[in-house]
Amino acid sequence: MSEIFGIPVQAFLGQLLLGLVNGSFYAMLSLGLAVIFGLLGIVNFAHGALYMIGAYVAWVSMDKFGLNYWVALILAPLVVGALGVLIERTMLKQLYKLDPLYGLLLTFGLALIFEGLFRDQFGVSGQQYAVPEALQGATNLGFMILPNYRAWVVVASLTVCLGTWFLIEKTSLGATLRAGTENPALVQAFGINVPVMVTLTYAGGAALAALAGVLAAPIIQITPLMGSNLIIVVFAVVVIGGMGSILGSILTGVMLGLVEGLTKVFYPEASSIVVFVIMAIVLMIRPAGLFGKEK
Repeated sequence: MSEIFGIPVQAFLGQLLLGLVNGSFYAMLSLGLAVIFGLLGIVNFAHGALYMIGAYVAWVSMDKFGLNYWVALILAPLVVGALGVLIERTMLKQLYKLDPLYGLLLTFGLALIFEGLFRDQFGVSGQQYAVPEALQGATNLGFMILPNYRAWVVVASLTVCLGTWFLIEKTSLGATLRAGTENPALVQAFGINVPVMVTLTYAGGAALAALAGVLAAPIIQITPLMGSNLIIVVFAVVVIGGMGSILGSILTGVMLGLVEGLTKVFYPEASSIVVFVIMAIVLMIRPAGLFGKEK
C-alpha cells in the first residue's frame, strides 16, 4: 500500500510526525498556562515571551559560555523560573484581588517589553541552535525516516506533561497547592506559607515554558517573535481543553497538533485556521471546553 487516501504514505506519515511534534509543544506550553490559570487564576499572556527567553538562554549559554544542550535543559528553566519569581513577587501579587483582566493586561505588557528588549539586543534575523550530537541522525522505520531529535522531543515533552499532571492531581503536594489557592486562609492556619507556594507555582509554569523553548531551539529559528507567533494558538488549545484543566491541555495540545498536521495533507489552505475553527465549534457546544468544569 503506497498511498493513504490518495496521498503517498511517506508524505502522510511525515506530516503526521510533524503534527505530533507540534502537538507536543502545544501540550507543554498550554500545560504551563493551565497550571498558572488553574491554580492562580491568572491569564498569563507573557507565557510566549518566557518560552522565547528559554530558547535564548540555551543559545547564549552555548554561544558565549560553551555550555551544551543538556546543561541548557536545566539552566534555562532555572533562569526563567527565577524571572517568574521576580515577576510574581513584584507585580502579580498586587493583582490577585482584582479582576483577572488586570493580570492579562500586565502580562501582555510584559510580553511586549521582553520582545522589544530581545529584538534590540539580537535583531530579528534569528539564531541557529545545533542539534546535540547524541540526537543527530535518523532511524529508518521501514515506512519512513524518523529524525532522532524529533522523536526525543515527543518523548521528553509528553513525559514532562504527564509527570506534571501526576504531581498536581495525584500527590499530597498537588492537593496542598489546590487547597492553598481555593482557601488560602485555611491552609495558612496549618503552618503552610501560601505566598511562597503561589510564587513557586508561577515560577514552575514559567520554567515549563522555558523548557519548551530549549526543546524547540534545534528545530526552529530562535527569534524574539517565536513566542508571539505561537501563543495565540496555545491559548486556543487551553480554551478548547478547558481553562485550568491540566489533563485537558495535554490531550488537546497533542490532538490539535495531529489535526493541524493532517490538515496540511488534505487541505493545506486551512491548516493555519483549523485550530480556531475547532475552538469556535467547541465553545458553541460546550463553553467550558472539552475537559473544563461547567459552572
